[in-house]
Amino acid sequence: MSARAGLAAPPAVDSAAVPPDTRPGGAYDRYVAKLAAEDRFSGVVLLSHRGRTVLSRSYGMADKEKGVRNHEGVAFNLSSAGKPFGAVAILQLAQRGKLRLSDTVGTHLSGFAEEIAEKVTIHHLLSGTSGLNTPEEDLQRVFQSRKEVREFYERWARQAKLVSAPGTPTDHAGAEVAIPALIVEAVTGTTYWDYVEEHVFRRCGMTGTAFYTRPQWLTDQHIAHSYMRLADGSRVDAVRNLDKGSPDPYQLGKNPGRYFIDPPGDGGFATAPDLVRFAHALSDGTVLDRPYAQLLTGAKAPLPPQGGGLAGRTAPADASFAAYMMPVSLVGGRWVNGRAGVNPGSVASWNIYPDTGWVGVVLGNQDDIPFQEIIEQEMRAVLG
Repeated sequence: MSARAGLAAPPAVDSAAVPPDTRPGGAYDRYVAKLAAEDRFSGVVLLSHRGRTVLSRSYGMADKEKGVRNHEGVAFNLSSAGKPFGAVAILQLAQRGKLRLSDTVGTHLSGFAEEIAEKVTIHHLLSGTSGLNTPEEDLQRVFQSRKEVREFYERWARQAKLVSAPGTPTDHAGAEVAIPALIVEAVTGTTYWDYVEEHVFRRCGMTGTAFYTRPQWLTDQHIAHSYMRLADGSRVDAVRNLDKGSPDPYQLGKNPGRYFIDPPGDGGFATAPDLVRFAHALSDGTVLDRPYAQLLTGAKAPLPPQGGGLAGRTAPADASFAAYMMPVSLVGGRWVNGRAGVNPGSVASWNIYPDTGWVGVVLGNQDDIPFQEIIEQEMRAVLG
């Protein structure tokens, strides 16, 4: 377990520490503007240095039908980039003595296979070393209520199978996300969504971030619609076209609008400034006591390079490691903590550079965005 001094509160702003490539008109700014001009980016990018916004740019439309443009106050679908919120919730309960990371699944939940209940621990789940698989999802189902989503995924989590020994690294097993969310509910007596909104989002001052429902997505002008590419090359508004699904082989047939609300432990919607607020809340003790914040981001097990949290892609990194619901990487000898997510019609990434006080956010709401390349350009601008 690594405990890094990078989580300490950063010193005052030093203008000499702001690389030219991060500034307005710099290389990163020009790069994103070119993508937007080529219809290869729609969304928001933000770079913050020690609490001060250095670069904030918004491009494209949040809702084409209503003529709403993207801006800093628009919330974007996070997909997997929302998973660390669940890890924070678990660690909050651990620091209050409500659970232990060594607790097995069966300590808090019933209805699981005996080998899972007795052998898989919370630590295994959060660190991606549970040995569990991802049960089959019903991607065609259109959910109609929070209750329906919760009951489905509660049953779904209990269908998980142990496919390798606990302690074995897994490949983004869905059960590793769903089961901790169920544990949060069992310990607190409230829904995962309500707990995280009260104890994470509100505590961090994330006023534009929430687990929005489909009716809110359709009516609230502060939520970006996701524009999904179809097999014929056209793009459609996913939430207004629930009969359409993605042709992407990695997300075949999926449409994020079919969820009434994102499954417990996953997703949600956030604005770029709110993700910066979350990053600072991790460093200053707002959302977790400092030892538990260090526990969240401490390297657990070696991984292939993750590039800000996007699995299966190559990014320049000296070494990458699993942490709790996020990868952490050494890039140019400096730590980068973050998480990324992709849904049909949306991308999301937040990276914390704890050694230098930088936070970078990328939020997009259309397919065909060169997402990994943007993350690499952000890292290059910040780290040089």
